[in-house]
Amino acid sequence: MTVEVAFAPIDVVAAARELVAGLRIHPWGRVSTSVYETGRLVALAPWLRGHRERVTYLMGGQREDGGWGGPDGYALVPTLSATDALLPEAGGAAAAADRGVAVLHSWLRGPVSLPDMPAIELIIPALVESINARLHRHGRMPLPLPPEADGSALARLRAVLAAGRAVPEKLMHAWEVVHPFSLHERVDGPIGASPAATAAWLGNGGAPAVDDPGRRYLEAVADRYGGPVPCAAPITVFERAWVLSWLAEAGVPLAVPESLLRELDVAVGPTGTPAGRGLPQDADTTAMALSALAQLGAVREPDSLWAYETGTHFCTWQGEDGRSVSVNAHVLEAFGHYLRTGPERASRYADATRRLTTWLADQQDPDGSWLDRWHASPFYATACCALALDRFGEGPAARVAVDRAVDWVLDTQRPDGSWGVWQGTGEETGYAMRILLTRPNGRAEGALMRGYPHVSRSFQGQSVDRSGDPPMWHDKDLYLPEAIVRAAMLAALHQAQRHFS
Repeated sequence: MTVEVAFAPIDVVAAARELVAGLRIHPWGRVSTSVYETGRLVALAPWLRGHRERVTYLMGGQREDGGWGGPDGYALVPTLSATDALLPEAGGAAAAADRGVAVLHSWLRGPVSLPDMPAIELIIPALVESINARLHRHGRMPLPLPPEADGSALARLRAVLAAGRAVPEKLMHAWEVVHPFSLHERVDGPIGASPAATAAWLGNGGAPAVDDPGRRYLEAVADRYGGPVPCAAPITVFERAWVLSWLAEAGVPLAVPESLLRELDVAVGPTGTPAGRGLPQDADTTAMALSALAQLGAVREPDSLWAYETGTHFCTWQGEDGRSVSVNAHVLEAFGHYLRTGPERASRYADATRRLTTWLADQQDPDGSWLDRWHASPFYATACCALALDRFGEGPAARVAVDRAVDWVLDTQRPDGSWGVWQGTGEETGYAMRILLTRPNGRAEGALMRGYPHVSRSFQGQSVDRSGDPPMWHDKDLYLPEAIVRAAMLAALHQAQRHFS
């Protein structure tokens, strides 16, 4: 049976070869720019070259309602950042800031729904405080704080800093929230893999020396994007782990340079690996890196993941507020790949896979989906969980959970054949198709045939650095890891091509 599409078929192997080559060519990773992070550089580092380009970027990204960013509660943080950045500017930028102030008053007077994003309970009060200081100087009405981010957490953090106590490593990624509290210590590169955190660390003393590593980092990332900046850079291990693991899982033929595998292997230490330089080690990136290595013939014991065991599940990092189903699905996959090698010390990993199966099944929503703290779309979380349970889950609980996920996907397909939480996207349609391919029955096959053209059209209509899909991944702002999303679509296309051939 052949899928008929109205455009040229995708040469998956060639596209995968290009994607893998890009991992070497772009070692910092390929990720979309951020209104939030760019706004912080406008406010904190006006001396940094590309300042006018950043101001222009912010003005060009303003919505008709005066806000910035994604739908629903996802707009609050980028709108606060852009408004705070543009208020001191003149001309059209100041007018844009005034529209931002107006919409912020409207939003903050009513109930606010805050998404579960990193440091959001610190970022919101820090930015409201900064905007209100600017408004006060001109006798204007201050913004209120939402009850969910009332400033108490930020006050506790500032007290910790004032007492000279150690700050958790995970907070370095959002160091800008404690500005102007700066340690003024010279560093050898990025703070928390974040342009905003690095600019805040450098302080308000004007432009640092030209040979300052922090300044060189900021110049490098700003030059790379023409002024605006992403929320995180570099994301080297994160990008490589997801791209290689997803392509390998889908059975895409890969020729991965030995040097790339060695670098991924070396990145995983006794307690795991960070997503990129300057970030804390985390279970998610560690599990995906181990899964990629295992599928590409470089199996190693995933014992570094035990550092994240909590007794009930695996945390993203120690001290995590909340929990992530996608992280635990990825740990299940890492353990499952290792168990397939028949290791001598298998009992501990086998026991963990049983516990993870039960835990993931218990987290499933009544409608059959999962939702996660690292992505705005339930299609991502549901794909992570359903695919892990289908391959490595233990017992009937896993089968029932996957069946329920398939039913949910079938019930949520859009009339045009796509899937998506806000609109139909190639990324989310790819996730949905991979879930259906676990149970390719008659109804699922019809849905797959209607979904395939959407992913194919989306893939062909965008390049790796110019995606048409909206940012949906959680950081301080929504972002799009472009190579990873491209790998997700390639994986779905390849599996569908094999199924229908």
